[in-house]
Amino acid sequence: MEVAAREAGEFISGEAEAFSIGKAESKGLNNFVTHVDRESEQMLVNSLGKLLPEAGFIAEEGTTDKRGSRFNWVIDPLDGTTNFLHNVRPYAVSIALREYDETIAGVVHEAGGSETFTAWKNGGAWLNGKRISVSATKKLSDSLVATGFPYNLFDRLDPYMELLSHLVTCTHGVRRLGSASIDLAYVACGRFDVFFEYDLKLWDIAAGMLIVREAGGVFSDFSGNMKNLSGDETVASNRHLFPETIEIIRKFMKSG
Repeated sequence: MEVAAREAGEFISGEAEAFSIGKAESKGLNNFVTHVDRESEQMLVNSLGKLLPEAGFIAEEGTTDKRGSRFNWVIDPLDGTTNFLHNVRPYAVSIALREYDETIAGVVHEAGGSETFTAWKNGGAWLNGKRISVSATKKLSDSLVATGFPYNLFDRLDPYMELLSHLVTCTHGVRRLGSASIDLAYVACGRFDVFFEYDLKLWDIAAGMLIVREAGGVFSDFSGNMKNLSGDETVASNRHLFPETIEIIRKFMKSG
């Protein structure tokens, strides 16, 4: 799985050198896809299909419609396409393996970078082979928060911006990288203390969710529910900060 992610990452990096934004296609408002997304996904489908032939796929670009009765790979072949279009890092390859409705393995590889985050159910979380853990920060006022901005679903934008304004004034700062899988990986290794966003998809969060949890963190929706998560609402943090984080998010964002 790690090898497949790195190979796709190398392909993406190679394509970035000659890519022009005019080659992008629109899937909707501010939602883009490129031949790089599709070819990266096809590479992953081919590689992972050989690794576990009985598994199906839940893949962002719909390269295959094969579904497995027990196992399914959840693939985001290029998480951060808009960053890629503008030659801004980070962007990543995200792969998760789910058994029924539970993620049991995950990889987030920064394309064009040197970092690969991995996790296995009950096996811990790792960065380039070294074990990682979430931060030990105990107060939100001492935290660095990451988020993502909605790009085409703006019905909750006003309360979201009010929440963002509040966090800017009561934390060490707010960062927006443009790749949810990388944001979650950074929570897992303690670089960020908190991440929250709404209107993500399963392929955005499946690998990162496991990596955060195996690193000792907490992952839920805006109401604090930790089961059957699809990405509609995402909160990740260490255990010390989770109650305070959820309380503040609930204050501003009515759970959808």
